[in-house]
Amino acid sequence: MKFELQYTDPKSNARAGLITTDHGQIETPIFMPVGTAGTVKGVHLHELKEDIKAQIILGNTYHLYLRPGLDIIEGAGGLHRFNGFDRPMLTDSGGFQVFSLAGIRKMREEGVEFRSHIDGSKHLFTPERVMDIERTIGADIMMAFDECAPGTSDYEYAKKSMELTHRWLDRCIARFNETEPKYGYSQSLFPIVQGCVYPDLRRRSAEYIASKNADGNAIGGLAVGEPTEKMYEMIEVVNEILPADKPRYLMGVGTPANILEGIERGVDMFDCVMPTRNGRNGMLFTKQGIMNMRNKKWENDYSPIEADGASYVDTMYSKAYLRHLFHAQELLALQIASIHNLAFYLWLAGEARRHIIAGDFSTWKPKMVEQVTTRL
Repeated sequence: MKFELQYTDPKSNARAGLITTDHGQIETPIFMPVGTAGTVKGVHLHELKEDIKAQIILGNTYHLYLRPGLDIIEGAGGLHRFNGFDRPMLTDSGGFQVFSLAGIRKMREEGVEFRSHIDGSKHLFTPERVMDIERTIGADIMMAFDECAPGTSDYEYAKKSMELTHRWLDRCIARFNETEPKYGYSQSLFPIVQGCVYPDLRRRSAEYIASKNADGNAIGGLAVGEPTEKMYEMIEVVNEILPADKPRYLMGVGTPANILEGIERGVDMFDCVMPTRNGRNGMLFTKQGIMNMRNKKWENDYSPIEADGASYVDTMYSKAYLRHLFHAQELLALQIASIHNLAFYLWLAGEARRHIIAGDFSTWKPKMVEQVTTRL
């Protein structure tokens, strides 16, 4: 994997770059749709590629390991061939999912023992095992196995958790280096900065991660219960240390405003379930603001969902029709909303990139934040 830093904003830390993988190129800043079980919920590949214009999507190690299982994925020739997405992919390590199973997992130095949420069967994730699983899934970018401490963790817990993450990272790197990709193309390993909301821990972690000279680096453990301003502060602390010539990935964040604030602080890659999850619940993100499509105010509004929207669904369907679909509990409502929101998120990242290249990101961004946070 290669990363080329192409433009930097003169008045902020925003940057535009180009990631090159064996499955194609990714223009940054970029938003990555989440395909937990090998699918972006409710969205066909044609829509994902041609309409939403997704350049890279995520798969989830925990979910894919449990179902359909590694034998099925390996038999297909890896996740790209299994789900048909021939562009770059990234897999998380399953760490966040395992740690969210607080009642049914046991953590120790070796790794994490947990019970499947599907059938209660017992499993063990170690750094080595996770690297083997991610090799089998076959994504272009593999994430290191880490512990994601809650945003409300006290200092001592956050410190122990960070140190465990670092020890696990060394084991991930060792296993990664002694194994080969399975399907004839290269894979990259990204380590993850932890340290909760404590600046000194974040600095220590960022320095440790930077010293590994990986192809890219991630910032984890944010948007997990801490105040938004703390999240922005931690991004600034970390990005002062992480190398500028490598892509920076902020994991699991967030709202359109979060993404713009992250870009301003030097983040290149984002993912979040929000556009699809919130979309399925009737929330649409638009250039003018946020719409709740269940609201009565849209009942007889026959104007397009978004007249100058990024997707074909925006002009094909009206607000009144989409509201009707939600109230009638029609599956099409969930599809339209998911496609719209993902196309908007990809448009927003692309628009940020255009303004960084044009040199006016710093004047465009505050106006855009105000627009995308307005409740319509």
